Amino acid sequence: MLNHRLIFKILGTLLWVEAAFMSLSLILALCYRESDIIPFALTIGITSVAGLAFKLLGRHATSVLSRRDAYLLVSVVWIAFAIFGMLPFLFGGYIHSVTDAFFETMSGLTTTGATIMDHVEGLPHGLLFWRSLTQWIGGLGIVFFTIAIIPSFVGGTVQVFAAEATGPIKSKMHPRLTTTAKALWGVYLLLTAACALCFFLFGMGPFDAANYAMTITATGGFATHDASTGYFNNPAIDYTAIVFMFLSGISFALLYTALFKGKVKHLLKNAEFRLYATLILAATTLIVYFLLRYNDYTVGDAIRYALFQVVSFITTTGMFNEDAAQWHHITWVILSLCMFFGACSGSTAGGFKCARGVIALKVLRNEIRRMVHPKALLPVKVNDSTVHTPAQITLMAFFIAYIVLCFTAYFIMILAGVDSTNSITIALSCGSNVGPTLGLEIGPTMSWSILPGLVKWLLSMLMLMGRLEIFTVLVIFAPSFWKKKVFPVRKMFVPLRAITKKRRLPPPPVCKFNI
Repeated sequence: MLNHRLIFKILGTLLWVEAAFMSLSLILALCYRESDIIPFALTIGITSVAGLAFKLLGRHATSVLSRRDAYLLVSVVWIAFAIFGMLPFLFGGYIHSVTDAFFETMSGLTTTGATIMDHVEGLPHGLLFWRSLTQWIGGLGIVFFTIAIIPSFVGGTVQVFAAEATGPIKSKMHPRLTTTAKALWGVYLLLTAACALCFFLFGMGPFDAANYAMTITATGGFATHDASTGYFNNPAIDYTAIVFMFLSGISFALLYTALFKGKVKHLLKNAEFRLYATLILAATTLIVYFLLRYNDYTVGDAIRYALFQVVSFITTTGMFNEDAAQWHHITWVILSLCMFFGACSGSTAGGFKCARGVIALKVLRNEIRRMVHPKALLPVKVNDSTVHTPAQITLMAFFIAYIVLCFTAYFIMILAGVDSTNSITIALSCGSNVGPTLGLEIGPTMSWSILPGLVKWLLSMLMLMGRLEIFTVLVIFAPSFWKKKVFPVRKMFVPLRAITKKRRLPPPPVCKFNI
């Protein structure tokens, strides 16, 4: 049985948290005295009242949160945050369609970074800050943030962490999950503050520095300028963005170990980190070669632009300092592979995750060896830990679900009239929470406003499923999820009683031998 009252109670609390975040944007709107004051004030009032209503519905709730409750809670919270988060866009008339407003907000919360805004520089400062803040909130997870700050409001924190954490390896560094959450958020805050300070020192204004720092550490990609970081045309800013995108793509648990415990060797020996760094190095080298051969770049510019785009795509940030759609098509294939793989598990990045890539490569290697030695016992080990068969099956299931979802979206977009190149890269972009796509109609520097409404709703759900690792959302559509009794409990225990019941055994037979 689902604990609806507790879900309502937690949802109400989290809506108050969202209203508190919106208050920061309202303060900024009041400072600049722009047109988004009333939209934010109305949205905060509506969100607070809705939070109170859900809290009242959750009165007298028991504090037991099952795994099924956690899956439903996480999915509902993310959708609710998108619904209430889109209201400032609608109330201010900055976006005229509910479809577009929901798409924009969901893209922000899931750190995808795809936008339907053709001219973001025309938005008021409060709304620009809200776009960046949605990505920063969604970076480590909405409910995970609450576990760190107000753990008493979320029961069953382990189940919630399992439902919202990214990758096959969960970054639990301490027996108390709240302590782990605070440590990870400490790393997140430190990266954001350091990134903002570096941007400010290299020539950005305070407002731009704060916004770009939030969206880069969240690996989101929303910008305050239409040309993204290319607006500044500053190599120091580009290399700063590269460094912090790269760091944000590493597991925050590994970063915590390296930064606060001084165990840098532990990071360098990690198999997932080594694959992540190797992919970046290989992809950058190839793209530099093609840029020098086909696009007449200087060596310095080729390295700068290639490294920026590779790190941006593999960390699923989506920032750009150059229009990659103008590059040779072979570079699109390389960037698409980066988009698919993604960065490390336990980071703010999306994609398939390098941890799964390491496991998949080792399974492939073992299968080749088994062809030669059929009876050999070949365990799959990652960082001295054995990956057992159930985990390998889960990985294959995730890969199949990921491919099926992306190709389903691709097929529907083809039917809706979107060209083939854009369709496949848009599907990969949303499934991996990357943001930019590769094509001529909708390139890395363009908005997605021309897509049909039905496609935008489909991609909004694909972005959510990509951020919550597919199964958290997919399991809700399983009929067994809604059944009161998943397993026939009585039938399970009747045979057990019969087995454990003492029975008098007959005496052993007596053998007589005639001598």
